[in-house]
Amino acid sequence: MARLVDTTLRLLAQDPIAGRVPTSLQLEACELLDSAGFHVLEVTGGGCFYSAVNRGVESPWERIRNLKKRATQTPLGMALRGRFLVGTQPVEQDLIRRFVDSAAESGIAVFRMHDPMNDPEDLVGPAEAVRETGARLHLGLVYDDHPDGAQRLIDRAPALAQLGADRLLLLDPAGALDPSRTGALITSLRDAAGIPVGLYPQGPGGTSLAVAIEAARAGADPISVATYSLAVSGHRTSSELLCQAVDGLGLESGINQGILWEVAELLDRALFADTTLPPPLSAHVSLLAAIKGVPAGLVSGVERKLAAIDASDRLADVLDEVQRVREDLGSPPAASPLGDVFVRQAIDHVLEGRRWHSIDGEMRALILGEWGRPPAPVNPEVLALAEAGNGGASSMPVPVDLEGARAEAGELATSEEELCLVALFGEDTLPLLERLRGRHNAITPGATNEEDDRIRSLVEVLEETGLGELTVEENGTRITLRQQSQVQQVVAAPVAAAAPEAAAAPTGTQITSPMVGTFYRCAAPGEPAFVEVGTTVAVGQVLCILEAMKLFNEFKAETAGTIKKILVEDASAVEYGQPLFEIDPSGA
Repeated sequence: MARLVDTTLRLLAQDPIAGRVPTSLQLEACELLDSAGFHVLEVTGGGCFYSAVNRGVESPWERIRNLKKRATQTPLGMALRGRFLVGTQPVEQDLIRRFVDSAAESGIAVFRMHDPMNDPEDLVGPAEAVRETGARLHLGLVYDDHPDGAQRLIDRAPALAQLGADRLLLLDPAGALDPSRTGALITSLRDAAGIPVGLYPQGPGGTSLAVAIEAARAGADPISVATYSLAVSGHRTSSELLCQAVDGLGLESGINQGILWEVAELLDRALFADTTLPPPLSAHVSLLAAIKGVPAGLVSGVERKLAAIDASDRLADVLDEVQRVREDLGSPPAASPLGDVFVRQAIDHVLEGRRWHSIDGEMRALILGEWGRPPAPVNPEVLALAEAGNGGASSMPVPVDLEGARAEAGELATSEEELCLVALFGEDTLPLLERLRGRHNAITPGATNEEDDRIRSLVEVLEETGLGELTVEENGTRITLRQQSQVQQVVAAPVAAAAPEAAAAPTGTQITSPMVGTFYRCAAPGEPAFVEVGTTVAVGQVLCILEAMKLFNEFKAETAGTIKKILVEDASAVEYGQPLFEIDPSGA
């Protein structure tokens, strides 16, 4: 049987997709995927935490917990970068242990972990932290396209098994794995490690699908996939197409293909509703990634950096130099976060017209082995440069311990999981925490545990009776619960006064609420409103935030036009279908 890991929910929460699909749709997709028969739903990782901190809308920890509430059958997974966790620099063991504990308590049952340098020794501490939680441990090796690369991976496989891994995973972020060699490599890794070996393939033009099929033939367990739209536009393996192939070969995926296509249709509408947004990866980026043999995300990042400094014509030169930089450093993988370090150095070389004239703090740490051992020796001249003390300031957030994080965050961080964010991302985390604290105060002024318990008891009544809706009025407050597709939505609001006998006729097209929740005109207290009366809005522009059960959803315009009326007061409870705005489409 070829078991599959779905990565759709992780990809939806990281750049360049983050923010395109409302949280409510992600939760709906989670429920469907949970019932499809996957081995694991991988829902978060480094890119998700980075995006959550940068966007400052939703806690990455709260997102895990809310997905866990919907996924009652399938374990949730998290991707970690070994000692780097979800950040850009290695951290101490105490922070690793506390972060992993927080993830396990939030609902993560499977940790997929690799060391960016493919150094098994650097996985000892993180692996120990995972085993202490009782979670499953999947350890990965990044594919090495060097002539001796396959043998280097085989030689390191036994060390990962000795760390207590339940499975060994072959990761191919650059799409460099040849389908014709996949089966033999999977078999050799399994023989060397003595444990099941799975595959996380990527690649343009159907390469990842071809690699995945050959891996399935060789008994790879598990294989990662993503929903069709994300797979086609992001160099992943389509769950729908791989299931068809695997089942056709008699290998039995155990997946309900009808559910997969339902998820694909659900997400496709949201992913590409705004036609002004570019695709996740352009055809040009895909072509260069295939030619240069580097991850497509790295190519896209280089393209953006060069465009910002008006040097787009040097893209091919920089990509070639990235490979030369890797060779000088002992050929470590180009996956994140190492790829960003290589790119900065390569851009410096190309634009200055000279190599290894200067290095930054991250490059010096990498050269000196502080980030792990590379697969091959470092160029002696480059090593001498670092040993001589050259190396500027760090260009990435420098991790601190939890005490340092507590001092930096003050009263903003109210839990250990939030302190972990501050320790990893520094001051970049503070705007997110400020918004979370501001919203909490606005949503639940004076809320008590007794009120929370009251709502929970009503939810239990709704579930036990099978009713579709339940409304209770008590002490001037109305609590309404509706059950839709086995998901409860709750809103508590003051009992409204009697409605006037007649309402004024709308002066434009009404925009209604897609959910029960609380309406917020701005991102956080004291910040400007997203729109005002008279604002001209475009398709995809954020109009407001709708909160339900502590989930904050950006509600975006589906019609361009001019806002004529705002029909709801800020921080007011709203019902499903309740008009929120009136918009004049002719004013676009």
